[in-house]
Amino acid sequence: MVLREGLTSVGVGLAIGMAGALALSRLASGLLFNVGPNDPLCFAGSALVLVAAAVAGCLLPARRATAVSPLTALRTEA
Repeated sequence: MVLREGLTSVGVGLAIGMAGALALSRLASGLLFNVGPNDPLCFAGSALVLVAAAVAGCLLPARRATAVSPLTALRTEA
């Protein structure tokens, strides 16, 4: 549940960011060297690095959440 919620927000942000990057890539084309403005390898590589960092960041809280007893979590919630 913790991992799913974290990765859902990453997925939404990734989709919005990729759409914005594709839309604005022509403006930055003068700053790019040996890379096209719509290079799919660069877009896929950056998305992969972002998802890997998000998974690494979500795993520790998810593991901690599975270690807590549901009864203890319900007692301390109120």
